[in-house]
Amino acid sequence: MASAATWVLAEFKDEAALCAAARRLRELGQQRLDAHSPVPLHGIDEALGLRKSPVPLIALIGGVAGVAGGYLMQWWMNAVDFPINVANRGFHSPPTNIPITFETGVLLASLSIVFGLFALCGFPRTHHPVFETEGFRTASVDALWLSAEVKAEDAEPVSRELEKLGAVQVSRVPEGL
Repeated sequence: MASAATWVLAEFKDEAALCAAARRLRELGQQRLDAHSPVPLHGIDEALGLRKSPVPLIALIGGVAGVAGGYLMQWWMNAVDFPINVANRGFHSPPTNIPITFETGVLLASLSIVFGLFALCGFPRTHHPVFETEGFRTASVDALWLSAEVKAEDAEPVSRELEKLGAVQVSRVPEGL
């Protein structure tokens, strides 16, 4: 039987210590790390080993699909489904289709981003046990926190390592709290 997940949380007072702790835990084999901070931290992506975000690709695919769909929709309606002969001109005029083509591209790109982020972030999880940790509310005010998802038997060594790395406070949060 697999052991339950446990989160080890450590509070740090400065950005350098947080990044150093994240790098050290990655060297020790911990892969499920996250940083919680009220401000963006420079260099934390590399320290946590995060891969490049797939959101731009999701937006591009959604935008291209929107442009193609919008243009094809207008072409079909004007040239095939309901052609109207006005002054003996052709049934298809690309310049008249530009505004709607642009708008459908923007619409599908933005909807792709929203629903892509829902999928990538694991929504709709409305609560996480980490949020109940004593003092964790300072993560949105002035403190820097590092969380590591570990197996229950690995929680003690990870906690000791974080204390050695200068954590102000170290807490353990079991799954299902």
